Amino acid sequence: MTPPRTIDVLLERYADSHRNPTNERIHFVCVPVIVFTLLGILWSIHPLAAVAACAAALWYYLRLSRPFALGMLALALAMLGVLALLPPLAVLPLSIAVFVVAWIGQFIGHQIEGKKPSFLDDLRFLLIGPLFVLGFLYRRFNLAY
Repeated sequence: MTPPRTIDVLLERYADSHRNPTNERIHFVCVPVIVFTLLGILWSIHPLAAVAACAAALWYYLRLSRPFALGMLALALAMLGVLALLPPLAVLPLSIAVFVVAWIGQFIGHQIEGKKPSFLDDLRFLLIGPLFVLGFLYRRFNLAY
């Protein structure tokens, strides 16, 4: 029997604290928003800081799954493109405000779920959350990951 792939194990462990449909819906909205706002905060420091963060995350994703890495590359390019279009002085305050609201949403979701966030046990789950959301889209469109 073939041992499970690391990505499958990580997604299953992440899913353990994301079974409640309401919590899942909250995460499907808040996780991408958090990624975008985190990139916005880094962008406001310097655009290369946001690009470097994307590159580091993409390297990790590539080690887990090429299809996930490609999906995240597309999302990162779209997010960085939107950030480049925003007025520079608006990026930081908007990113911080929305970042806080999105995290409040996440914690409300976990209150509803009755389980603590996965990243409290393993920080890798901060990077797995976006793949959990992307995995839902991949399954919906019958794409392999």
